[in-house]
Amino acid sequence: MSLERENLPPVTAVLVNWNGLKWLKSFLHALLATDYSDFQILIVDNASTDESLAWLAQNHPEIHVLQHDRNAGFAEGNNLALPFIKTPFFALVNTDVEVTPGWLRPLVLALLNDPQKAAVQPKIRAQTKKDSFEYAGAAGGFIDQWGYSFCRGRIFEALEVDKGQYDTPLPVFWTSGACMLIRTETVQRIGLFEASFFAHWEEIDWCWRAQNYGYSLGVVPESLVYHVGGGTLAAESPRKLYLNLRNSLFTFVRNAPLGRAIQLVFFRVILDAVLVLRELMRGRWRTFGVVLHAHLDFYAGLPAAIRSRKGRPRRAFLHLPGVSKGSIVHTYFVQRIKRYSELKSGKP
Repeated sequence: MSLERENLPPVTAVLVNWNGLKWLKSFLHALLATDYSDFQILIVDNASTDESLAWLAQNHPEIHVLQHDRNAGFAEGNNLALPFIKTPFFALVNTDVEVTPGWLRPLVLALLNDPQKAAVQPKIRAQTKKDSFEYAGAAGGFIDQWGYSFCRGRIFEALEVDKGQYDTPLPVFWTSGACMLIRTETVQRIGLFEASFFAHWEEIDWCWRAQNYGYSLGVVPESLVYHVGGGTLAAESPRKLYLNLRNSLFTFVRNAPLGRAIQLVFFRVILDAVLVLRELMRGRWRTFGVVLHAHLDFYAGLPAAIRSRKGRPRRAFLHLPGVSKGSIVHTYFVQRIKRYSELKSGKP
């Protein structure tokens, strides 16, 4: 059956660009070649200083570009696009993502078939090593009972080769901001990303909030994309570490029931101290400053995070889909288990 005869709804793809000319030249053509009957692209430019805007105007004048006067980050950048989205679904696609021609249709069908699904993600492989899963999402995002995120196909830095072992669609705790299809109606009800996050953990915060409102999330492995990763901030970037540490703490406070939020913050403070000690023993003194900065900024922003809880529903954390009833830190570093398929107790 052709896509036209299926009469699938229109979709908008939103790309946030900041000095990403390299990625636009490399991967925009693949996105434009998406095999879907009613598909449009919207680019939010975060005050790029490279030739991104000139290149887009010359080569793709048909693409609507929103020009921002500053680098608002991934979180607020996507939020800026919301008033311009008139389609029932929209896809967030990083500029360093290479889509396959048929990536979109399975995601749309997944949302059409389940009105309670707020968002779904494709299977995400590494663009530089196309047989392996990629860090940011892999085959679906999960979280352990102490607030550490991991994926089917990726636990911490251990990336698995994709041999079809995770080709079953299933509910997840979070979908990857690198590439995810979102129900517009859900965002109109609960909002999108927390702008103050700038980048990192904004999708986990949003997915947790969506679940608190009764929605679910899913991964659709029939859909496949490739992600470079680190297109804006490299994996070893101190800024990236800072954002991950700070924003994870805010996410706990904003979304978990009060008692669980206190436990998560307390446990994370202890583990971050262990991280600092380990790095100091390796002579990496800079990590201490990064962790301290993240925690000080968290405490400074704590009143606002607490205020954000007002009027929002909260569900029992351990009962949410995709929550592992154990410690992935212990599993990985003590038990030396580095594959999702090898997880035994507490496996989502």
